[in-house]
Amino acid sequence: MALRISHYSLRHSSSFLFPLIRTNPNNKSSHQFLRNFSTGTNPISQQQPNNTESHKLVMEVKEKLERDYQTLPVGRNGRDDEDTILWFLKDRKFDVQETVSKLSKAIKWRQEFGVSALSEESFKTIVGTGKAYIHEFLDVNNRPVLIVAASKHFPAKEDSAENQKFCVYLIEKALSKLPEGEEEILGIFDLRGFSIENADIEFLKFLFDVFYYYYPRRLGQVLYVDAPFVFEPLWQLVKPLLKSYASLVRFCSVDTVRKEYFTETTLPAEFKV
Repeated sequence: MALRISHYSLRHSSSFLFPLIRTNPNNKSSHQFLRNFSTGTNPISQQQPNNTESHKLVMEVKEKLERDYQTLPVGRNGRDDEDTILWFLKDRKFDVQETVSKLSKAIKWRQEFGVSALSEESFKTIVGTGKAYIHEFLDVNNRPVLIVAASKHFPAKEDSAENQKFCVYLIEKALSKLPEGEEEILGIFDLRGFSIENADIEFLKFLFDVFYYYYPRRLGQVLYVDAPFVFEPLWQLVKPLLKSYASLVRFCSVDTVRKEYFTETTLPAEFKV
């Protein structure tokens, strides 16, 4: 059941600090990488390994997964998918052990969640509400766009598990629309008409957790469009749960969406004048 937010909890919400994520200081691969590419106080963020070094790290992760996680599936998004391994290496700042740990959990989650079996055919009822969809056009930064109409979401009346599966289906669909060389998607929450009955902390927590743990570095930015006053205390409750993804959120107006993120041709219909 989705978590419903009372007026009292909204009025008495508060923010908390969250810890920064660091690489494992005991990992030998990380230390070797630091020695090979050290250029300053934070060399990993300043310089990436070349193709040869990257490939060596990919193969190291691949071998560890094959040796220690033989039951995990292979193939696309599996333990032997070198593109996926490289993506998680980038997320974990090329720390091999942290990559193995995070990627093995992600692959297991995909298997248990049944990601490969999700299809639009399974979500006809939810699709019909129009509360979330992938826009047919990319934004001006060449990113696929996931749009959520928050005022059409009613957690008390809906199946939270189905909403979560639909969310993952949309993420997969958005990623399938990535142009060659592009890596991130844009999320837009249309908050016009938002009220307390639309509030769903459980779903928001799930959404950002999915991006953080299973689709790292895929969410480029999140726009909260025309947020009403009632949304502010909810944001103060949610923000500490979002870890580093909170920094990707931008509160903006419909006019900003029109002028900065789309052309006249590609603008979503609900944001047109």
